[in-house]
Amino acid sequence: MPTFTAFTTLPGKAEAEALGLAMERLEPEPTGIGVFEMEDGSGLFEIGGYFTEAPDAAALAVLAAAFGAKDFVVSELPETDWVAKVRRELAPVEAGRFFVYGSHDADKVPEGCEPLLIEAAMAFGTGHHGTTLGCLRALDRLSNEGFVGKSVADIGCGTAVLAMAAARIWPQQVLASDIDRVAVDVAEANVRANGLDGRVTCVEAMGFDHPEIAARAPFDLVFANILMGPLIALAPDMARHLDSMGYAILSGILNEQADEVIEVYAQNGINLVQREEIVEWTTLTLRKSD
Repeated sequence: MPTFTAFTTLPGKAEAEALGLAMERLEPEPTGIGVFEMEDGSGLFEIGGYFTEAPDAAALAVLAAAFGAKDFVVSELPETDWVAKVRRELAPVEAGRFFVYGSHDADKVPEGCEPLLIEAAMAFGTGHHGTTLGCLRALDRLSNEGFVGKSVADIGCGTAVLAMAAARIWPQQVLASDIDRVAVDVAEANVRANGLDGRVTCVEAMGFDHPEIAARAPFDLVFANILMGPLIALAPDMARHLDSMGYAILSGILNEQADEVIEVYAQNGINLVQREEIVEWTTLTLRKSD
């Protein structure tokens, strides 16, 4: 049976959320509604609904006009086995010594790599996105240069793939945190699936705001693969929680945003060591001064 999506955009978070709430009153009712800030720096928010029946085009037009939004774009989606599709399309990823794969590709894990199992159904942060790939490459470079992380944190960990990568190559326990409880549950499941119980601790926290994080600081390496806005807001806390000469690996940054992030972190005593662009995304490796 086909399903349907309807999308529009609006400037302003409050207006977008209000439109999202209004969509709940549609007939037929959408089975899911999402409001997301677009990552292109435009300041626009995307509002979308998922329908198991064809949405009422007239009702959508009235909503769009009432909120000053663009006309909704309605698409019909064919029947698709999405898990099978994702498994076909998410081929294993190699990032230096790291090999990120799903269980359906377990027979492809090469000898001598550091394997990281992330299921296709938990695809955020699998290594296929330029941000995660860039962070794994940056970690591999630091290790090749002789750096050994003794106190490592992954802030905004998602699947915890970065925390697990650090735990694969260094003996000390790694801390992973995320603001979202579902992400923490996913991270814990991945840690168990990779046999890293007791090596990676996952906590729910906003930034560095957690007793466990405070107890383990200062860190000699912190990952933060989030977005430019939260990264900039995090800079003063990053400076407080990084050890002298400690590293930060940052991503979730569009290429045109990188200079601003570099400048803000330099103002907080954390200076650029290396930057890498992968398609439209930049990963930064920075180091705190003495």
